[in-house]
Amino acid sequence: MSPAAATAFAAVSVAVPSPTAPSRGRVRLPLRGVPAAPRRAAASMAVSAPRSGAAASFLERRESERALHFVKYQGLGNDFIMVDNRDSSVPKVTPEQAAKLCDRNFGIGADGVIFVMPGVNGADYTMRIFNSDGSEPEMCGNGVRCFARFIAEIENLQGTNSFTIHTGAGKIIPEIQSDGQVKVDMGEPILSGPDIPTKLLATKNKAVVQAELAVEGLTWHVTCVSMGNPHCVTFGAKELKVLQVDDLKLSEIGPKFEHHEMFPARTNTEFVQVLSRSHLKMRVWERGAGATLACGTGACAVVVAAVLEGRAERKCVVDLPGGPLEIEWREDDNHVYMTGPAEAVFYGSVVH
Repeated sequence: MSPAAATAFAAVSVAVPSPTAPSRGRVRLPLRGVPAAPRRAAASMAVSAPRSGAAASFLERRESERALHFVKYQGLGNDFIMVDNRDSSVPKVTPEQAAKLCDRNFGIGADGVIFVMPGVNGADYTMRIFNSDGSEPEMCGNGVRCFARFIAEIENLQGTNSFTIHTGAGKIIPEIQSDGQVKVDMGEPILSGPDIPTKLLATKNKAVVQAELAVEGLTWHVTCVSMGNPHCVTFGAKELKVLQVDDLKLSEIGPKFEHHEMFPARTNTEFVQVLSRSHLKMRVWERGAGATLACGTGACAVVVAAVLEGRAERKCVVDLPGGPLEIEWREDDNHVYMTGPAEAVFYGSVVH
């Protein structure tokens, strides 16, 4: 895509998967610079006859040399623009272009753009991601499940499959289950403060567990964990009897955690309620993306933090606004395993 595309996306051609069949129709929608049709009119848009074929055949079509072909995926509502970038180790769009594509009013709308790239260091594939603000995180838990399902589509893989992915957080191993769920070996959590990174001092066996952090006039008890990306997990503040996560104004308090001076690389923040020792509920403010419906690495960090604080067992269901994830922090290998869904939303091409 040329640099001009960053400011002049004219239209997106969209193919929406049918809920009852693998075929899909196509519809032409306006983007930047073209007034959107009224909502009532959108319901009567003409859709052409469904075409057969999956993501691979869709991505092979070349309607324009200036087109960016993509598939939109979501994992518990955490949504991503997936780009087949296997022919190059350079992303097909810049961080600035990615931010415009993620704009929910003037672009496609997403929490990030994910690129499937050639593998390095012995891995089958490489995953890179640009957040909706253009920043680049080390990796993304929900994103890696979408990555795995996207690979299965474009490689036409059937049944149970597993492969290795090189990320900024190291090697990640997802396995597509027979029921379509994706189980991911997320590796070992990092608990050393300087490696997370956080400037908060260690409180328990070189880990930052229930440390005090002043935010918005309250003294929050926080446990810091890295799942290859930094997380600050809190079950409440000294001044609060019970943390009701649904009552939080995330847009106000989230940025104050993200940009707190104790987190030199900024941080993701999870606010958690303990429903039982095997059932947790969380809301998340993601670094570079804001309030999202789900965060896979965040759910992993929450279970690790809950175990370190003695609040939960090593295997938990974690409820996120977009749905539940199954998380297990195994004692035998110290790895965290995440299991959850990922599915295609629509296929499209952005042209300028």
